[in-house]
Amino acid sequence: MSCISLKRLTFMFVIACVVWCSSIGTYIARKGNYRKGRSKWNPPHKTTPKPKAPTHSIPPPSIGLKSLTCDALEPRAFQDAWSDACKVERSTVLVPPKFTFLVGPVSFSGANCQPNIVFQLDGIIIAPTDFQCWGNGSLPWLEFTYLRGGVTVQGKGILDGRGSRWWKDDGKEPKIPLNTSFQQIPPIQDRNEFSGNMPRKKPTGITIRNSPQFHLKFNHCKRVVVHVMTADSPGDSPNTDGIHLHNSQDVLIHSSNLSCGDDCIYIQSGSTNVSIFNVSCGPGHGISIGGLGRNYISKACVSNITFRNIVMHNTTNGARIKTWQGGRGSVQGVVFSNIQVSQVVRPIVINQFYCGEKHKTECRNQTAAVALSGITFEKIRGTYKDKAVDIACSDNVPCRGITLSAIELTPAPNERPRTDDTFCWQAFVEFTAPMVPPIGCLKLKSY
Repeated sequence: MSCISLKRLTFMFVIACVVWCSSIGTYIARKGNYRKGRSKWNPPHKTTPKPKAPTHSIPPPSIGLKSLTCDALEPRAFQDAWSDACKVERSTVLVPPKFTFLVGPVSFSGANCQPNIVFQLDGIIIAPTDFQCWGNGSLPWLEFTYLRGGVTVQGKGILDGRGSRWWKDDGKEPKIPLNTSFQQIPPIQDRNEFSGNMPRKKPTGITIRNSPQFHLKFNHCKRVVVHVMTADSPGDSPNTDGIHLHNSQDVLIHSSNLSCGDDCIYIQSGSTNVSIFNVSCGPGHGISIGGLGRNYISKACVSNITFRNIVMHNTTNGARIKTWQGGRGSVQGVVFSNIQVSQVVRPIVINQFYCGEKHKTECRNQTAAVALSGITFEKIRGTYKDKAVDIACSDNVPCRGITLSAIELTPAPNERPRTDDTFCWQAFVEFTAPMVPPIGCLKLKSY
């Protein structure tokens, strides 16, 4: 918000300066005219108004959707409209309403684009389910890259990834390792992605449903704004994170509804100055920072992250930080505030022993760990199914500066209170009442 305030202040200063300078110029002219009696007067120069930025509409589908084969793909029409829009500042690419377009993997590159391009999504874009449409390798479905002048993706339209084709993994399809993970062959249409050091990304109003994997990913982005966005995939759809941030700074996410089969919001290393508020999450795995430190080589760095006014229903986790053993780096300056949970399995989680279900062979005991400090959980209220608080910190690098305040969590309907409703290990915590349920295992400010 400080950046916005600074911009407004600068804008107001420029206006004031222009008015002040204009007044001085008028006074000097009059003064010269008084002294000399014959100052020259030049009529004001008429400035030609800038032409209205053009709109480039995608033409109706040429084949139609009776046959959803690769022949019906429309990537060329989208690329041509994008190329034309890039020539003029503030131009618009319009996906018109009342039409459905079958589009395979498309990359909208903006290396030579004029600034502030608008992608107006009012129609429906669907992904192909035939693996032959995807070529070789795992590709982003719709990718916006190298848009240094900014891009706004907005509208009331829908991106339908038709992901059920890719969620089923019966073990019969061959797999190949790809970027230290495994992807299916046929390749998975991976995600919708913004990448490449781009300022001012603004996805607004759009709906992404049935995503094969991540709904929306930001990689190496700056000044990101996401609002009035909907992610809608089933709770059992694998790896369908709602919004994924990686190496991105100055991010604002608000007023959005996220339903998915993985983390509603997933923050990875290199992310800083992130503010998230007024977001609904569920079903899904909650809101998460990490897992960080998995490859033991790169340094994990996450700082200045705020989650505020979040509602979560029927999620496996609530507010969570997870790191792998053996990692290095730090997570600091994180606030989870005013979080309302309903039938959440574990509302408050810190886990420095995280190990994904598919990576058990990597989970040997190690002494190194990503350091956690300055973490606040406040005003966390609602109902839980398993453990209200689950904090497991490293023996060698224990959590420091953890604050719990105004925690009011009760068992969900049909769930009975248990003696193990809280768990903590090597957690040095300062807390203030109320604290429901009581947490007797915490280490109180002994550092």
